[in-house]
Amino acid sequence: MVKARLGNLRLPVVAAAVVVVAVCATVGILAAQPEKETPPPLPAAATSSSARPVTGRIVVSVVGRVPKPGLVTLSEGARVADAVDAAGGASGPDALALNMARRLSDGEQIYVGIPPPPEAVTVPQAKPAKVDLNTATVAQLDGLPGVGAVTAQRVIDWRTEHGHFTAVEQLRQIEGIGETRYTKLKDLVTVR
Repeated sequence: MVKARLGNLRLPVVAAAVVVVAVCATVGILAAQPEKETPPPLPAAATSSSARPVTGRIVVSVVGRVPKPGLVTLSEGARVADAVDAAGGASGPDALALNMARRLSDGEQIYVGIPPPPEAVTVPQAKPAKVDLNTATVAQLDGLPGVGAVTAQRVIDWRTEHGHFTAVEQLRQIEGIGETRYTKLKDLVTVR
């Protein structure tokens, strides 16, 4: 009789053990699923309206979905594509929202594949620093309004022939820079 009773209990005990194992396995699988991660809020890059000397180099912050996020140092006149490349590049979908051809200014922050925080959208762009006539390259001068590659080279040639500029007004001595062009340039250049 005891044997018959134990035989009758064996099936429910085995069934209960199977249910317990199945529940433990389900809980284990659900607990092992990674939680969806959201990126932490990122601080907006501070900009300054005070003019800094032109050094030929700029520093920008690249954050988001790039292999090496952080600060990158680039040549003046660099573009968003140069900064993203310096941070290790970005995949197609992550780079779609970026204007890769836009020129950068010192102190910017570039968001790759993530939305910028709301306070970053309202921060106005800093005015670019004035171009120093005594250290400017052809590319920097060519970037000024009304100055093409030929006029930029003439500025460099004048500087080579006459030494350093001592006043912005000396631009008037360069062939191709008349009063109208000088008026456009005088507030964009400096002499240090």
